[in-house]
Amino acid sequence: MFKVTPNPPGHRKGRLFTVSPDIDIEALLASASEDLLSISAIAADLADDVEGSRRSVALALSRMADGVQLLVERALDHLESPEMMQARAEV
Repeated sequence: MFKVTPNPPGHRKGRLFTVSPDIDIEALLASASEDLLSISAIAADLADDVEGSRRSVALALSRMADGVQLLVERALDHLESPEMMQARAEV
């Protein structure tokens, strides 16, 4: 007999999204960096369309995303440093 509706996915303990465990750290950080740039651009664009306290909030979100993006870029730089490259080669 053919079942029209699939079985529901197994219980994921409240998680909506999961990240594949085989993705390397560099790829994850690069993706996070790109997402943060997008968030910053969206918030900055929104700030152009609103006024008052809403503009301040949008600009604050943009600046926070910029700051976190700098942290992610620094982590990427650290992963690409000669010391880290050598440590990964030894493993």
